[in-house]
Formats: sequence, structure tokens, C-alpha cells
Amino acid sequence: MGLFWKRTKKQESEQPANEQAVEQTSTEQALEASASVELESQHPQPEQKAGFFKRLFGKTEAQEQEAEPIVRAPEQEKKSFWERWGRSEENAATPASEPEVATTSVARADAEKMSLFKRWKASLNRTSENLMSRLDDVIHGKKVIDAEVLDHLEEALIGADIGVQTAMEIIENARKKVDRSEVSNFDELKRLVKDNLLDILNDTSGKGISSEVDVSLDIQPYVMMIVGVNGVGKTTTIGKLANRIKAEGNEVLICAADTFRAAASDQLAIWAERTGVPLIQQKKGTDPAAVVFDSLAAAKARKADVLIIDTAGRLHNKANLMAELEKMKRIAGREVQSAPHEVLLVVDAVTGQNGLEQARQFLKAVPVTGIVLTKLDGTAKGGIVVAIAKELRIPIRYVGIGERMDDLVEFSPEDYVNSLFD
Repeated sequence: MGLFWKRTKKQESEQPANEQAVEQTSTEQALEASASVELESQHPQPEQKAGFFKRLFGKTEAQEQEAEPIVRAPEQEKKSFWERWGRSEENAATPASEPEVATTSVARADAEKMSLFKRWKASLNRTSENLMSRLDDVIHGKKVIDAEVLDHLEEALIGADIGVQTAMEIIENARKKVDRSEVSNFDELKRLVKDNLLDILNDTSGKGISSEVDVSLDIQPYVMMIVGVNGVGKTTTIGKLANRIKAEGNEVLICAADTFRAAASDQLAIWAERTGVPLIQQKKGTDPAAVVFDSLAAAKARKADVLIIDTAGRLHNKANLMAELEKMKRIAGREVQSAPHEVLLVVDAVTGQNGLEQARQFLKAVPVTGIVLTKLDGTAKGGIVVAIAKELRIPIRYVGIGERMDDLVEFSPEDYVNSLFD
């Protein structure tokens, strides 16, 4: 599908009609011709049915010609979420016969990419102001980069929740380059900081699951397990993911495996109704693994493409939680090869370093493959993105940058860093 999550929906190929392999004898041809004349004379057929008999007793030259392909307007073509935001696959060839369509598509992609960047800017506005206002105050009237400037930059980075150790490493690197005259002005200093942050954010490549295409397309359903403490936006994340994947023409199911809280199933039911996605749930207190089993059976029976599993988030009882998650994992892997294919940990950006501590605890209980960072637009400490990437070394897969249904977007290190400093 070129999806929100990049996998391609498997379409059932049309089976070609069987062609006659052996030539009929002259006697058989005579019998068929006779039968055709007799049927047409006894039962005159409406003109619209003539094609049926012609296909049965012989094709005309016009019918043997290939049908003209259906040409759809660009807006009718099924496009992935990421293609709409200008993140289509690299090196995708554009048909040479459609230059106007290609030009229009590129222009639209550029406009949508710019629109997404503006939304990134808006979501990180508080963090950017917190960071840049401090820098503007210290460099005002200065012409050279001195120790005072670097000290204030370090304080600004720590204040944005990038992390003490990370901030110290960035400043130490900058100090060395200033001493060697490799950095001589404030634009170069800003570029150096941006490059350091990008290196940290990109250092997770090869770890966890960076894309759904890492899993074979032959596997169906694709199973996503969502974990996180209560209150971080787990239910909202599940609803937005389900909505996006379904919008691309895929069959999606939601599994309400958090049977510890009755409110969890109620909230999921609201999102399921809002998005039109089926919800598999059972009464409170049911073994979560049993709900997972039923959901997998339903997903296979309906030939669903994706199953999203909600889980409990009670870290105060970590031993039980670990046992519960491990059992769900085992059941999923038994029913579908390599399931769950993704384990996404939802972290609330507003909680800052507390969110990082939550992530540490979950990593001890679950093999997390990716991070979903919610409520990034509601904090002045958006630097927690860097702190999480630096310490956990797990890909940040999605980020919540607003309250709208489409405000859960794929994380882009470039858009994030540019939004902080530009």
C-alpha cells in the first residue's frame, strides 16, 4: 500500500480465463455453429446479451483487440500518507508520457511537505522559543564565540531537556572546534549543533524496526503491539494509527487486551466507532492472552491486513505485567509467524525525563522496537526526543504534533532539528 506505515496491501490477482488448448474438429465446429443458429432463432437475445453468445461460440475481431487501459486523474490514484507529505520512495520513476501529471504531482508534494514542516514548526514553537531566546540574549552584541556563549548554549540545551550528558558532549565538541578556528561565527556554531543532534537521532538506524517493509509482505496480519503507562496517550495513538491505515484501503482490527481497566475498553470502543474499525474485546478480568488469541483468529478469518493490540500499563505491578506481556507475545508468535512484528512504546513528551524513566522500565519488560512520542506540541522541553534517542538507541517511529486525527506523523530528524533552529 504505500501506507502511513509503508507496507503494500496485497491485492488478489485476477485469474485469467482458461483458453481452449486443443483445436476442435470440423464436426464439433459444425455442431457449435448449428447450436448457435438454433438458439438465436428460437430465443432472440437483446442486443446487450450478444456479447455473451459471441464469447461462447466465437469472438469477433473487435473483441479480440485489447481493451484500452483505464486512465485515472491524479487525484483518483491511491496515494500513501507519506507520498501525500512528499516522502515517496526514492528513485521512483515517473512515466515519460505524463509530464504534466508528473509536474503537478511534484508541485503538490512540495507544497504538502512545506505544510508539514509548518506544522512541525508550530508543534515545536515553545521548545524553539525556549532554546533560541536564551541564545539570542547571550549573543546579542557579541562578535566572537567565547566561553560565556558556550556556557549559555549548554544551559539552553539542558533547559530544553536534551539531557545533561548530551549537552556536555555537544558543547565540548564545539569548544574544540572553536579553539582550532574551525568554527568562527554563530551560523557555523548553530550548524555544528544541528549536525550533532542529527547524528544522535540517526544513530538508531539498524536497531528495532525502522519501517514496516522490514517484515515480509507474505505475513498477514501484520501485528502491532502498543505498550505504555496509563495516561500517555496510548488509546489516542491506537485510534490515529488505525484510522490512517484503514484510510489507505486496508482491513484493520483493534484488540482490547487491557482487561485490567474497564475504562480502557470503553475508550477504545469510542475510537473504533469513530474510525469504523472493528474492535475485539471481552469482559473485564478476562485473560489478555485469550483476547489476543480471539483477535488473531478474527483477523485471519476476515483476512485483515493489520491487527493493533492494546496492552495494560500498570508498571506498579511490573512482575505481573511482564508475565502478561510475555504470554501475549507467545500466543501471537504461535498464531502468526514472527508476531508481534512491532512493539511500539508510547511516551508522553510533556513528562520529560520522567517519560525517559518509564521507557527504561518498559525496556526491561518488553523487546520494544520503536517509540511513539505524544503531545510534543504541549511542552517547552521537546528536546526529550534527543534524550530518548541518545539513551535508548531505538528508532522514534511516530510523533504526535497536535490534536487532529492526522497529527500523528512519521518522525523526521531533519524536520525536527530544523524546526528547533530555523
